Amino acid sequence: MLKPRPDRNIVVGFAWFDRAQWQRLMEVADDRNKLDDTFEQWERNALDALRMFERQGQRAEKVHVDVDALVSWCKDRRLPITGASRSRYVSFVLQQRDGQAEV
Repeated sequence: MLKPRPDRNIVVGFAWFDRAQWQRLMEVADDRNKLDDTFEQWERNALDALRMFERQGQRAEKVHVDVDALVSWCKDRRLPITGASRSRYVSFVLQQRDGQAEV
């Protein structure tokens, strides 16, 4: 019996920050106590997570986040700046890029 294979057409969006954007995120995040203490820790953990997605056969894509755009997006929707809203924002960015309406 064949094992079901993950659909390689589905993209897992992964919020990606450069050092400056990471610092900005630390200034505005409502859940900063849940974030890694340093950019280096975050980057190492993020790369590990990306490798895990790939090992599982999922296609993960880095989505570079401009934190000021994220803040504005969250403000428009009356959302706190948390992991859940960052995930929703990444999905929004991918949908906009691919010409899909926001869900």
